[in-house]
Amino acid sequence: MNTQVPAVAVPKFPAQPVSEYQARSSPGLPVLALGIVGVIAGVVLLILHGSGTRAIILSVLGVLLLIASELCFHGLTPVQNGEARVIQLFGRYRGSIRSPGLQWVNPFTRRRRVSTRIRNLETSMVKVNDADGNPIEIAAVVVWLVEDTGKAIYAVDAFEKFVAIQAETAVRHIASSYAYEVGDGDRLSLRANADEITARLSAEIAARVASAGVQIVESRLTRLSYAAEIAQAMLRRQAASAVVGARQVIVQGAVGMVKLALTQLEEQGVVELDEERKAAMVSNLLVVLCSEQATQQVVNTGSLYQ
Repeated sequence: MNTQVPAVAVPKFPAQPVSEYQARSSPGLPVLALGIVGVIAGVVLLILHGSGTRAIILSVLGVLLLIASELCFHGLTPVQNGEARVIQLFGRYRGSIRSPGLQWVNPFTRRRRVSTRIRNLETSMVKVNDADGNPIEIAAVVVWLVEDTGKAIYAVDAFEKFVAIQAETAVRHIASSYAYEVGDGDRLSLRANADEITARLSAEIAARVASAGVQIVESRLTRLSYAAEIAQAMLRRQAASAVVGARQVIVQGAVGMVKLALTQLEEQGVVELDEERKAAMVSNLLVVLCSEQATQQVVNTGSLYQ
C-alpha cells in the first residue's frame, strides 16, 4: 500500500514584504524613575516659582519637566511572558518586542499586543462528501502559535479568523480527497489511515497559514462518521462485509480440516473410500463445520452404502 503523503496543493498567496525584527527599546525601570523625578521637580518648580522674570522661567521649566515626564510614562510598555508587542509609528512597522518586563519605546508609537502562546482551535463539525461521494461529518482540532508577529498583524486581516477559516477549508479538502473507507489496501482512507491523513492535514494547514506567520504544532481529527441519512445503511453494509469475511475464514478452515481428515484416513489405512463416498463425507463434514447451529448426530447401523 502506498502511504506516502502527497504534495500539498494550496493557493499561492502574495508574498509579504513585512517580517518580524527586533524593535528598538530600552529598559523601562530607569525611565520610570526618571519620570517620577521629573514630576516631582516640575511640581516643585511650579509651587516655588517666586515672582517676576525668574518666576516665568521657573514655571516654563516646570511645565517642560511635566511634559517630558508624561512622555517618559507614555513610552513605558509592559511585556508579559508569552506575548509580544508590535511597534507601529505613523502607520509603518518598526519591529516587535518579545523580551518580557518593563520596556521603553518611542512614546509616539502604537503598540499592539500579540499573544505568542500555544493555542487550540477546534473546527466546527462540517458535512462534506468524501472521495466516493458519501456524505460524512468531520471535525478537527488544530494546535498553533504565532511565529512571526509582523506577518500576523500586517500580512492578513484578523489573523485568528484567518487561521480558523483556512483550517476549516483544509479539513473540507482532506475529507473530499479521500474515501471514508475502502475495501482494498491500495488507497488511503480516512478511517484506516489516521496517521497519514493527519500528517496530510497538518501539512496543508501549515502551507495555508504560513503567509500569516503562524506555525502549526499539530492537528488531529476529533469527529469522523457517516452523515445521519446514510449511517444506518453503511452500518448494514459493514455488518454484511463482516459476515462475508467471517464466512470466508470458516470455509477456508473447513476445507483444510476436510482435506486433513481424508489424507490421514488414506495414509493410516483406516478405511478405503471410493470417490462417491469421499464426496458424501466431504459434504457431511462441510455441513457440520460451516453450519451456524449445532448438528444432530445420526448413527449409521448399516454399511457405508446403505
